[in-house]
Amino acid sequence: MGSFKQTQTTPYTDQKPGTSGLRKRVSVFQQENYLENFVQSVFSTLPQLIGGKIVLGGDGRYLNNHAIQIILRIASANGVAEVLLGQDGILSTPACSHLIRKHGCNGGFVLSASHNPAGENGDFGIKFNVENGGPAGTSITDAIFEFSKSISSYKINEGQIDTSLIGTQKLEGMTVTVIDPVADFADLMESLFDFNAIRSLLASGFTLAFDAMHAVTGPYAKTIFGTRLGLPLENLLNAVPLPDFGGGHPDPNPVYAKSLFDLMYGLQSPDFGAASDGDGDRYIVLGSKFYVSPSDSLAIIAANAHLTPGYKDGITGVARSMPTSRAADMVAEHLKIPSFETPTGWKYFGNLLETGQITICGEESAGTSSDHIREKDGLWAILMWLNIIAVRKQSVEDITRQHWKQFGRHYYTRHDYEAVKKSKAEAVMNTLRESLPDLTGQQLLGETVKNADSFNYIDPVDGSVAKNQGLRVFFESGARFVMRLSGTGTEGATLRLYLESYVGPDGNHNLDLAQATSALAQIADELTHLKKTVNRDRPTVIS
Repeated sequence: MGSFKQTQTTPYTDQKPGTSGLRKRVSVFQQENYLENFVQSVFSTLPQLIGGKIVLGGDGRYLNNHAIQIILRIASANGVAEVLLGQDGILSTPACSHLIRKHGCNGGFVLSASHNPAGENGDFGIKFNVENGGPAGTSITDAIFEFSKSISSYKINEGQIDTSLIGTQKLEGMTVTVIDPVADFADLMESLFDFNAIRSLLASGFTLAFDAMHAVTGPYAKTIFGTRLGLPLENLLNAVPLPDFGGGHPDPNPVYAKSLFDLMYGLQSPDFGAASDGDGDRYIVLGSKFYVSPSDSLAIIAANAHLTPGYKDGITGVARSMPTSRAADMVAEHLKIPSFETPTGWKYFGNLLETGQITICGEESAGTSSDHIREKDGLWAILMWLNIIAVRKQSVEDITRQHWKQFGRHYYTRHDYEAVKKSKAEAVMNTLRESLPDLTGQQLLGETVKNADSFNYIDPVDGSVAKNQGLRVFFESGARFVMRLSGTGTEGATLRLYLESYVGPDGNHNLDLAQATSALAQIADELTHLKKTVNRDRPTVIS
């Protein structure tokens, strides 16, 4: 390790990583030694990193470059042998997962607050991914948190790395290899999908618009869609990563990706529209004047994956997070493969992927992926859609409607109440939780409650238990609603209400979404006193 500076510090009490690492306001990370404490806690908790190799990069948001230099200096002082660093500090979350796996690394730091706003007054985040490329599990993050509460000093070296210069540099005794952040990932995508078929599709007059939302996928889109697939660069919107994401909110949903929705619902809309989020792990897909919900997208991908080279032999199983619609379950039943329902948080798919029990997995929050990495992957999902379209030679809308005709339609929507005072959000949850035992058999606005519970999960691989992962109310009609608190916000609490109503293959698939779920929303409000308690007339976001 050579010589290093041992710097005295005082612990913070709020460094408990959530489902996606440690996310806080930029101002919180700018507190004295706040970032340093957390990074040292990771190295002190994971001794296997000494003499090891790690990956480092982020989504380019404000504080990204500063944090990278700090992490490099602490890594060097803690005896890390080599760091693979994305050029200019850029590395999407899916690309980081792939690099860890491809190069046999001991783990990696991903610097991102995903779909949260960026800039000096925005959010920042950091998480550690382990040697399989996936997010650190609860046992590791709990250990990091425990260490952070009593940390008294951290190790750090002096020095600076030129992150723009591809090649090898030294920081004390540590090798830093600055790499093209896109090349390895683009190669992986080309190995999974029929780029010739997609290239021919785009050359045939099929029009595509992709919105990178001034976040990390801009450079990836230029290489994959532009250089390798021949898409004109003017079809790539907001493709330059900016520290504040251009003042936008890089969450690919109908509210924050409004400009793309306006384009796709305009008079001369492209055939295909897509967007990705801050760190590249989420996405949306649209056809001309037609939106595909993430839950439907997961099911359609599972049903059609065999049409692509990387999945031509079929899939072994499907998993979804509990709040995600049950559309994927119908596909799994048809394919005679297992389906799994897990808590929210990508880490819960890890054991299922590692043991080969599933190939495809996804969440309603616009994340879908497969066993090619251990993170959700927005560009992978978009390329999957393009490959399916190229083979089936149908529009996005036609593919989706034929899916509904075969499996039925799950009318599904999510109501987000953001930045709610935590005590009020918990009061809503407690009101519903206390009523669960008495709900079965009740008739509410024409719906009869079949059963209601608090979702607990037992991992089928290691037997670990995750309790109280959301409150569920099921109805005899096949409808349900789910309520849970989200761990991805940085201000107050985010209360999420998920509404799902099912119509079979021969039913009406053309209902207005709000109309199809309005009775469920009213039932949920009456049972929980949601709007009155949080003093809101409507959700912050409906997606």
